[in-house]
Amino acid sequence: MKGKFLKTISDYISHYKLLKVNGKYLVALSGGADSVALLRVLLTLGYAVEAIHCNFHLRGEESDRDEFFCKTLCNKLGVTFHSVHFDTITYARQHKVSIEMAARELRYRYFERLCQDIDATAICVAHHRDDNAETVLLNLIRGTGITGLAGIAPRRGYIIRPLLGVNRQEIIEYLDSIKQDFVTDSTNLTDNVVRNKIRLHILPLLADINPSVSESIAKTADHVREATKYVESGVKAAVNQICKPTDRGCYISLDELKKTISVKYTLYEILKTYGFNSSQIKQIAESLNVETGKEWHSKTHTTLIDRGHLLIELIDDKDILPLKIYEDGTYIYGREMTFYFLSKQINGNNEVFKKPNCVCLDARNIHYPLIIRKIKAGDRFVPFGMTGSKLVSDYLTDCKMPLFKKRRQLVVTNDEGKILWLVNQRPSNEFCITPSSKKQLIIRFMEVGKG
Repeated sequence: MKGKFLKTISDYISHYKLLKVNGKYLVALSGGADSVALLRVLLTLGYAVEAIHCNFHLRGEESDRDEFFCKTLCNKLGVTFHSVHFDTITYARQHKVSIEMAARELRYRYFERLCQDIDATAICVAHHRDDNAETVLLNLIRGTGITGLAGIAPRRGYIIRPLLGVNRQEIIEYLDSIKQDFVTDSTNLTDNVVRNKIRLHILPLLADINPSVSESIAKTADHVREATKYVESGVKAAVNQICKPTDRGCYISLDELKKTISVKYTLYEILKTYGFNSSQIKQIAESLNVETGKEWHSKTHTTLIDRGHLLIELIDDKDILPLKIYEDGTYIYGREMTFYFLSKQINGNNEVFKKPNCVCLDARNIHYPLIIRKIKAGDRFVPFGMTGSKLVSDYLTDCKMPLFKKRRQLVVTNDEGKILWLVNQRPSNEFCITPSSKKQLIIRFMEVGKG
């Protein structure tokens, strides 16, 4: 048993090229049978390893017992031992996530940092074939995309899983054969969470139909994972063709999107990267024919439909407040915008600016303080070359400006609220240079990375 078990794992490592002979690896050691077996196997196969134990303080004395066991085991085996303590409950409450998710986030964040600190090649975790079967069934029950049916990957980033080729029973038999004890997490023995229900009830029922059910599910997951490579390749090509990046997100032509083989799946692959969940993406996919203005929000981004396009943009951390300008000079507005104000006499030849980010106004009726702000409902101005006033919103609509950009549009006004300049668009006709002008106010606007 021992030799066959070791060979199965060694072959699995070789097949998926998981470990290097000259590498250094961290083993996530909980004290349970799976992680203890992983530590013993990698040592026996000759890999250089160190152990890391996370104490989440969720099970009282049992948590401390596990840490003591792991430390004692590593001392006995001559393995460098690292431990870390987390206030998991407080983290979950503050971040509004489940205890399970909190523990996962804390664990993997620390793993990555420690891996860098000790210059480890990767981190080994003890997921096995039965865990893989549970994950596939769990994803199937919850409703999943094709990647959910691919189960647990042998490698994901800096996390590797050398035990996916063996099951729990084989692990227990291996530990018995080398007379190695382990600890048992009492929470794994109760069916108060969905994964435990699958482990304790559903998989045993399926094993009555097929004793090799975990192996069969693992094979299916592997086939799906390989097929996913083709799907992802095709979707990536479609995404690259229809998704046009912007400095704050991207935009998608709805006509081009509707030409893809699967609108919903293509949309899913795009929007999931911006934090939108499956339910939202389904709503968006079913709403592509609605009129302009419909929008949805993730924690980080907003997406909306605007004149035949789906626009996706980063949500501003906070609204930028109006900025008062008291005299000539350079002013920083927000984090990335700079305004330059300069008053000067007109001596014969007036400066002419051909770029939209510069404007030259008649300073005769312009007096500080001036104000820089975003547009607001009801704003009106007299566009250069016109005699009658026009709503700013109508002017920008006529310019076919996207909604997101319209919301960010800036104006420079006087202290009475009259618009002098619709920034980067057009000055007000009321304040433009005339043949009788003697003094001018030059305003120039710059954004980081733009000239």
